[in-house]
Amino acid sequence: MAYEELSREIIANVGGKENVASVVHCTTRLRFKLKDTSKANDEKMKATDGVLSLVKSGGQYQVVIGNNVADVYNTLIKIGGFGDGGSVPDDYVDNSNMSLTDKFIDLISGIFNPLLGAMCAAGMIKGFNAMFLALGWLSATSGTYIILNAIGDSLFYFLPVILGISSANKFGINTYLGATIGAALCYPSIVAMTGSKTALFTIFKGTFLQAPIHMTFLGIPVISMNYTSSVIPIIIAVWFASKVQKVARKVIPDVVKTFLVPFVVLLITVPVTFLVIGPIATWAGNGIAAIVSAIYNFSPVLAGVLMGAFWQVFVIFGVHWGFVAVMMTNVAAMGYDPIVGLSLAASFAQTGVVLAMIFQTKNEKTRSIAIPAFVSGIFGVTEPAIYGLTLPRKKPFIISCIASAIGGGLIGFFGTKLYIMAGMGIFSIPGAMGKNGFDSTVYGLIIAMVVATVLGFVLQMIFGKNSVDETLDEQVALANAGTAAEAGNIKSEEETETAVKPTTQVSYNEAEKLVAPLNGTIVPLSDVKDEVFASGSMGQGVAIEPKDGQVCAPFDCEIAMTFPTGHAIGLRSPKGAEVMIHIGMDTVELDGEGFKLLTEKGKTVKAGEPLIEFDIDKIKKAGYEVTTPIIVTNTNNYHKVNVVASGDVTVGDKLLDLE
Repeated sequence: MAYEELSREIIANVGGKENVASVVHCTTRLRFKLKDTSKANDEKMKATDGVLSLVKSGGQYQVVIGNNVADVYNTLIKIGGFGDGGSVPDDYVDNSNMSLTDKFIDLISGIFNPLLGAMCAAGMIKGFNAMFLALGWLSATSGTYIILNAIGDSLFYFLPVILGISSANKFGINTYLGATIGAALCYPSIVAMTGSKTALFTIFKGTFLQAPIHMTFLGIPVISMNYTSSVIPIIIAVWFASKVQKVARKVIPDVVKTFLVPFVVLLITVPVTFLVIGPIATWAGNGIAAIVSAIYNFSPVLAGVLMGAFWQVFVIFGVHWGFVAVMMTNVAAMGYDPIVGLSLAASFAQTGVVLAMIFQTKNEKTRSIAIPAFVSGIFGVTEPAIYGLTLPRKKPFIISCIASAIGGGLIGFFGTKLYIMAGMGIFSIPGAMGKNGFDSTVYGLIIAMVVATVLGFVLQMIFGKNSVDETLDEQVALANAGTAAEAGNIKSEEETETAVKPTTQVSYNEAEKLVAPLNGTIVPLSDVKDEVFASGSMGQGVAIEPKDGQVCAPFDCEIAMTFPTGHAIGLRSPKGAEVMIHIGMDTVELDGEGFKLLTEKGKTVKAGEPLIEFDIDKIKKAGYEVTTPIIVTNTNNYHKVNVVASGDVTVGDKLLDLE
């Protein structure tokens, strides 16, 4: 597994497996619930290679990984031996130290996070189907349209069933009980009853609570509500069911618990939901929708500016989940949501800033982070851009918030609304199409996205260049101080500050000799097809075009760093030499395929001892070079780094003299 070492470090830094109550993942983050957050080592977690950032919010310990979070998660739950896919019911989690706000965010994210992917996929299909209908490519009576609409609409129509499942997992009851409660709310005869034109009588007549009564349960009037696509009733119903289940487990004998506990839970919960929970929750949802609409109607432009400016801050702290619940409530109550759509310019503002940074930076490592972050930003996933690029530099992040605020204001001005959750980024556009198809509100959304992108790009090019250069200077300083970003030797803020402080006196290390760590042909470092290595910004050294697939220790040393992908290794000698061996160019993209790590971090090895095995043919077939730089990352601690070999070398031949 490519992420074993990273997973082990993460588990150790959260206080060990025994400190983990649950762990799940979203688009870019591992979301831990810890039994004791004081046992987690925040500084080590932040300094761990492969971790972009750390966020503690909503009662969760959120470790930001980036686009490969799913692979890391799968490895982590195997390494850690976490059961039930990494999550446990809340019955086993102590939430007593969480604030009310944290509990709310934790509740919403825990319920909606598991179904977000399916929800976005269904929304995209439904949105594109609506677009095809508006463009005249399909007719409403065609089989293609009907089937595509069934795919896209089914999740939203039967949302109580889906939410019943995720709520059951959250509240610790049987999954199928949650699904059954949700299915009862969507049962065809119940749904048909709400559309009946005849009623036994009407209650609360003349008030905003007026409701027709079409049937009774044991003589008690049942207030008719349509619960398809609803959100709040099923969540409260499953929570109520969890309380009923707890009591039932205490009083029902063990020998009959298997069937009598579910029997009691369903028999009590479903009627109570139809009689009390459903109507009250529906009225509450309608009230929330009315309040949100009032705020929006006061000034759509102002609402858009504020939403756009702060949306990325909400994402950082994970509180954006609260808006997901509000959106689904608004869609169920009004058929659309006017609020979440105001945030849709944020990812494009971030993307525009990142695009400018690609042009501005001369650092290949920064560019290697920026390019995939730019691509993922187009599709609405901005965490890699935020944590890997803009937030650490501060000014680019502020610029993106300004551009996003203006984009949000434009969305408010055009009156764009979301009718479904149709994905993020460019995939959100079909979700803004209502009965009128491509109208001014949709064009307004596209205009806002373009403006936010262009504005983010221009503002970064004008005002943000210095921030990129300053960061680049720090990276070069880190490399020359022997800390090399890839080697990951700096582990604390104090050490980082010490490393980047300008000094006028240099303490030189004792002279040392390195031998060839692999068999092959010498390649001057300046000829390596990677600007960072070729420029010497990471340090002086040499490269070898390998003839076989084994890397050995070039001197007696300690393993200072290992990559989970096995493509690079950092070494430190007793005399202070710090060396990085990097197999190939961009081979990190292989995620460990073709590499086998033979050692581990912290181990002491002798010169010539095998460290890594790699498959040259497999790497080349994947389209990557295998030219291997051997870099002295603390070059500044030596008067000279001399290459003393040429032509072909074998393991053990003299390679570098450090004087």
